[in-house]
Amino acid sequence: MIKLDILSDPICPWCYIGKANLDTALQSRKDHPFEIEWHPFQLNPDMPAGGMDRREYLELKFGGREEAAKVYSQIDEAALAAGLEIDWPALNVTPNTLDAHRLIHWAGLEGRQRNVVDRLFRAYFMEGRNIGANDVLLEIAEAAGMDRAMTERLLSADADVASVRERDAHARERGVSGVPTFVVANQHVVPGAQPPDLWTQVIDELVQKADAEQ
Repeated sequence: MIKLDILSDPICPWCYIGKANLDTALQSRKDHPFEIEWHPFQLNPDMPAGGMDRREYLELKFGGREEAAKVYSQIDEAALAAGLEIDWPALNVTPNTLDAHRLIHWAGLEGRQRNVVDRLFRAYFMEGRNIGANDVLLEIAEAAGMDRAMTERLLSADADVASVRERDAHARERGVSGVPTFVVANQHVVPGAQPPDLWTQVIDELVQKADAEQ
């Protein structure tokens, strides 16, 4: 197996699109060699713990809804090509994703990362839910097969807060400035939401190389 590390934030639309494109490639290459692990990277590490009103956030980040709409039109085009729809009007809150990243970490310990990441993206971008809220995170954890009571205890404490922040900081120290960022075999960096055909090409080359070395 070959490690594929993915740095991502569950409120990042390009991460959502990048994952969908990768999934399409993996579906077409069942023999792919990837062992996938998701890693934390907060787009807004200084976001208040309770998140921020979406309108206020757009004012700060883009200068208002009109400027944001220009950016979102490009995202919508890429999302449509990936077979996704994003319900922008449903997004009323831009959450702090620290706890979502903690949940992704715990899911990884149980082999449930993909399921949890899927549900986080869908909850936010398709359902407009606040994935910074404990009740939403607990529902996602339980639906993914995690122990709800244990997850609730972990969320109510500071479990792995320092670890998630340290991993985020480490990624930035290594030069990661945006997400999604994919790292193949701890060597090759693939930035951004790449199309499925790039990933199928990468997979084919890795499989051919492995076959040649046998």
